Amino acid sequence: MAEQVLVQVRVDKKLKEEVSEIYEMLGLDLPTAIRMFLVRSKLERGLPFTTRLPKETVTRPEALDALDALFQQASGAPDMTPDEINAEIAAVRAARKAVKQ
Repeated sequence: MAEQVLVQVRVDKKLKEEVSEIYEMLGLDLPTAIRMFLVRSKLERGLPFTTRLPKETVTRPEALDALDALFQQASGAPDMTPDEINAEIAAVRAARKAVKQ
């Protein structure tokens, strides 16, 4: 048997836990999965999967605008001005008051 050496890698704790669960479902432990990765890398003479940059790049302002839109959508924030919001509140209050009378 070939001489074995210790390989240590630092990774995010949550990533390790999530990946370990996946490998467990496959009947593997993390060290075996890493050995499989290394063997496959040797056979492929490179990474055993395709890596590429995204076709389009997004500028920082575009990304921030998209993120802001997602936050508004997720929070249910309406696309209304403060005056429109106040008018809507006043209309609902008036409708409630009319129902009570």
